[in-house]
Amino acid sequence: MRDFTEIWSYLAQTPLLWLTATLAAYALGDAAFHAVGRRPWANPVAIAAGLLAVVLWATATPYDAFFEGAQFVHFLLGPATVALAVPLWQQRATLRRVALPMVAALLAGSATAVLSALALAAALGASPATLAALAPKSATAPVALGIAERLGGSPTLTAVLVILTGITGAVVATPLLNALRLRDWRARGFAVGCAAHGIGTARAFQVHQTAGAFAGIGMALNAVLTALLAPLALGLFR
Repeated sequence: MRDFTEIWSYLAQTPLLWLTATLAAYALGDAAFHAVGRRPWANPVAIAAGLLAVVLWATATPYDAFFEGAQFVHFLLGPATVALAVPLWQQRATLRRVALPMVAALLAGSATAVLSALALAAALGASPATLAALAPKSATAPVALGIAERLGGSPTLTAVLVILTGITGAVVATPLLNALRLRDWRARGFAVGCAAHGIGTARAFQVHQTAGAFAGIGMALNAVLTALLAPLALGLFR
């Protein structure tokens, strides 16, 4: 037991430990996702986050120590977001035909995501800092963190809210859209991308290639519009 404690103390000081733990947790989550037949409720990101939370709690590891290793994965969020230009280019012909409906949907979706969250939080007595962290929660993480920091919110809280928003959207989107009998994969994907950013987009790609492409488009456009709307909406509630 003493040897194990000494080994753990050594490994805990190594950033690669938490990078490995992050990748292993996601691998387990993805395996569980496939084991249950790719059910929406078995979201790999949610499972991985739960596993890591238990490990961090059990080992009394502070978040800063964990992030020192996990920052390598965090860094890849930027290139992954930029890479969404690929499906955008591949679907350019379709985009021209549905440009007007997409703009209308984008305005409605982005405004609803920001205003509804702020209205509910303000009604429950949230502080101005919490409102600032909440406003960009439907934008992709790299953009949301930058918006929150400029608005005076906590980037850490924003990161948690972004992840929770993405997981919730990825879990409920498919059953909800099926219940609404929405069959157009373009509309389904675009809605998920606007509401649930990267995690929702990953889920959309698992369901249908076209849905995934339009989810990526929705995520990218919503990030830009949220950067414009969030400060204006926050000013109304402050």
